[in-house]
Amino acid sequence: MTVGNSEELAVTTAAHDTATAPPRPTSQPKGRPAGQRRARRRLGPGRPIRYGWAVGPLLLLALWSAGSAAGLIDARNLSAPWTVVTTAGGLIAEGRLQSHLATSAQRALLGLLFGVAAGLVLALIAGLSRIGEGVIDGPVQIKRAIPSLALIPLLILWFGIGESMKVITIALGVFVPVYIHTHNGLRTIDHRYVELAETVRLSRAGFLRHVVLPGALPGFLLGMRFAVTAAWLALVVVEQVNATSGIGYMMELARTYGQTDVIMVGLVVYGLLGLVSDGLVRLVERRALSWRRTLAG
Repeated sequence: MTVGNSEELAVTTAAHDTATAPPRPTSQPKGRPAGQRRARRRLGPGRPIRYGWAVGPLLLLALWSAGSAAGLIDARNLSAPWTVVTTAGGLIAEGRLQSHLATSAQRALLGLLFGVAAGLVLALIAGLSRIGEGVIDGPVQIKRAIPSLALIPLLILWFGIGESMKVITIALGVFVPVYIHTHNGLRTIDHRYVELAETVRLSRAGFLRHVVLPGALPGFLLGMRFAVTAAWLALVVVEQVNATSGIGYMMELARTYGQTDVIMVGLVVYGLLGLVSDGLVRLVERRALSWRRTLAG
C-alpha cells in the first residue's frame, strides 16, 4: 500500500468515525456531570418556603373549623373557633385577658432570665474545667431525670405559694436544657482551635471570646429553643397552684364553671406565646449563625 492510499484511507476512516460518533453536549458545567448535579439537588428539602412556619397551625385551624361546622366536634367539649374568638374579644373588652397575660409574661420572663443565666454559667464552668464538670455535671443530670413539676410540693414547703415558688419552678425547668446543649457545644469544639489559640498565645479572655463563645453559640441557641418551651409548660402548672392571677388561673376558674370557651382562649394564648417565642429564637439563630450552610437554608 502506497503512502497516498494510506492517507486517503485514514481521512475516510476519520470522517466515518466523526459522522457516526454520538453528538457531544454543547455546554457541560464544570465539576460533576449534569445528571449527578440534579440528583444531588433533589436530595435536599428544597428552598425555604416563606411563612412556612404558619402552614401547620393554619391546617390545624382549618380542620378544627371544619369539624365544628360539620357538627363532628361537640361544642360542650371543644368550642368552635368563632366562639373562641368572640369570647376572647369579650375578655379583651373587659380588660381581663390583658391583665392575666401581663402577669403570666412577667413570671415567664423572670423564670427564663434566671434559668438561662444559671444554665449558661454552670455550662461554662463544667465545660472549661474538669473539676467543674465533676462537681456540676452529675447533679444536673440527676435534676434532668427529675421533672421540675415533681418538685412543686417541696418548693411550696420551702418558699410558700407566692411568686418566688412560681418563678423558681420555671427557672428549674429552663436551666437544664440550656446547660445540656451549651455544655455539649463546648465539648464538641475542635481541639485544633485550642491548639491554634495556644500557638498564637491568646489570653484567657481572648480564648473565651474567639474560640469558646463562637463554638458554644449553636448549642446555646438550640438550648434556648427548648428553654422557652419549658418556661411556658411550667407556667401552665404553677399558675394553677393557689394563684390569683395569670392565664392559668383564668383557665382553672373557667374549669370550675364549665366555661370551655374560656379554657380554649387560654390554650390558644399559650400556643401563640410558645410559637412566637420560638420564632424569635430561630430568627436570632439565623442571624447569629448566618455563616453556616445547612439544610435549613
